[in-house]
Amino acid sequence: MKQDNATRFSLTWVLNLFGTAVGAGVLFLPINAGMGGFLPLVVMTVLVGPMTYLAHRGLARFVLSSSKPGSDITSVVQEHFGVTAGKLITLLYFFAIFPILLIYGVGITNTVSSFVENQLHLTAPPRAVLSFMLIAAMIGVMLLSETAMLKITTYLVYPLVAILLGLSLYLIPQWNGAALSQMPQTSDFLTALWLTIPVLVFSFNHSPAISSFALSQQKFYQDPQQTDKASNTVLRCTSGILVLFVMFFVFSCVLTLTPQELLEAKAQNISILSYLANKFDNPIISYFGPFVAFLAIGSSFFGHYLGAREGLEGLVNQMRSEPIEPEKFKKITALLFLIVLWIVATINPSILGFIESLGGPIIAMILFIMPMYAIHKIPALQQFKGKLSNAFVTVMGFIAISAILYGFF
Repeated sequence: MKQDNATRFSLTWVLNLFGTAVGAGVLFLPINAGMGGFLPLVVMTVLVGPMTYLAHRGLARFVLSSSKPGSDITSVVQEHFGVTAGKLITLLYFFAIFPILLIYGVGITNTVSSFVENQLHLTAPPRAVLSFMLIAAMIGVMLLSETAMLKITTYLVYPLVAILLGLSLYLIPQWNGAALSQMPQTSDFLTALWLTIPVLVFSFNHSPAISSFALSQQKFYQDPQQTDKASNTVLRCTSGILVLFVMFFVFSCVLTLTPQELLEAKAQNISILSYLANKFDNPIISYFGPFVAFLAIGSSFFGHYLGAREGLEGLVNQMRSEPIEPEKFKKITALLFLIVLWIVATINPSILGFIESLGGPIIAMILFIMPMYAIHKIPALQQFKGKLSNAFVTVMGFIAISAILYGFF
C-alpha cells in the first residue's frame, strides 16, 4: 500500500513539474529553435535532457541541504550565504519568476478573448472583466490545499500531453525536407546553438516548483537518502517526458515548415500553432491551438505562482523580526497578486518580451550557477563535489547567460 501511495505521489509530481515547464515558451520554441536548421536541433535534443535533469537536481539538493527540515529555498539561501546575500538571492529568485506570472496573466486573457471572437464568433467580455474572472479563477485554485491544487494541475496536464502528441502526429503527412536541406556553416551552426540555449533553459524550466517539490518529498519520505533517491527519480522522469513530447512537437513543426516560414512566424510574433492554423486554414489546428495555449498557461501558472509566493514570503519575512503566519501570508499574496496581475492583463503592455528575455539570465543564475557554487562551498553538499556533471551544468549556465548578453548588445 505504501509503495502504491509512493508511486501515485511521484506520478502526481512528475505531471505537476511537467505542467510547470510546458508554458507559453514551448509554443514559441519551434520558431526559435528551428531557424538554425535541422542539425542544431538534433544537438539541442541531445543536450537538453541532461541540462534539464542535472540543473533541477542540483537545485532540489540545495533546498534539501538545510540543517532545519522544512526550510524553503529562501530560508536555505539565508542559512548558507548569510543575511545580505540571502536577501539579494531571494530578490533575484522573486524577479526571475514573478514577471512570468505577468506574462501568463496577459497571455491567458489574450488567448480566451481571441478564441471567443475568432472561433466562437461571439463578442468577448470587456478586457477588465475577462482578465479579472480568469486570474481570480487561477488564484482561487492556489488557495486550495496542496493535494487539491496538485490534482487540478494533473487534470490540466493529461489533455495537454495528449493534444501535443496528437498535433505532432497530425503534422507528419505535411513534413517536407526543407529543414534537412539547410546545412549551416560551422560558425552559423555554433551561433544558432549558442543563442538557442537560453530559449531551451526558459522552455524546460520548472525551477519555480522545485522548492515546494523538494519539501513535499522530504515530508513524505522523511529519510534523507530516500528523499534524494525519490526526488532524482521524479526529476529524471520529468526531464525524459519533456524531451520526448516537447522535442517531438518541435521537430514535427520544424519539418512541416520551411526556414523562410519560420522567419516569417518570428517576424509576425505569433505562436507556432497560430502560424500553422493560418498557413493551412485548418479548423482542427484553429480550435486546438488556443486550447493548447490555455492548458499550457494554466498548468504552468500554478508552479510559477508557488515560486513567486515563496520568494515574496522570504523577502518580507527577512525584513521582519517576527515572520508572518504562512496561512495568513497565502491570503495576502493572493489578493496582492490578483490586483497586480489584473491591472497588467487589462493594460496589455508590449514590454513582455523584454521581461521574458531578462528572466532568462536570472533563471540561469539561480538554477545552474547557484547550486553548483553551493556544492563547491557548503559542507552539507560536499558529498556531491568533484562530479563531471557539476562542470557540465556550470558551463551550460554560463553559456545561457552569455547568449542573452549577446542578444542585448
